[in-house]
Amino acid sequence: MGDTATQQWHAVMAADDLWEGEMEAVDVEGTSVLLVNHDGDVFAYKNRCPHQEWPLNDGDLDEKELTCANHLWVFDVTTGKGLNPANCALIGYQCRVDDDGTILVNLG
Repeated sequence: MGDTATQQWHAVMAADDLWEGEMEAVDVEGTSVLLVNHDGDVFAYKNRCPHQEWPLNDGDLDEKELTCANHLWVFDVTTGKGLNPANCALIGYQCRVDDDGTILVNLG
């Protein structure tokens, strides 16, 4: 993961508060970040659709497919890649769950 001295990890919430199959928007240093728990793995993305910047947390999560509420663009939450259309992607952030169960996000 590189030099830990240059990484800015931010504690955002307890992993126990983000159940499997759920998503939650959190504020990290003024940036809205979408956390998604898919099968026990937590992913972090900029909470904006790349199409017209609509908040993704207003969308619908079905298994690993996240559908934007505004224009129905669909993304794979395990990769961030667009499914419909396929030529787009979410902006992802490094994310991990600490030994004490805290979700940490790195915006760098």
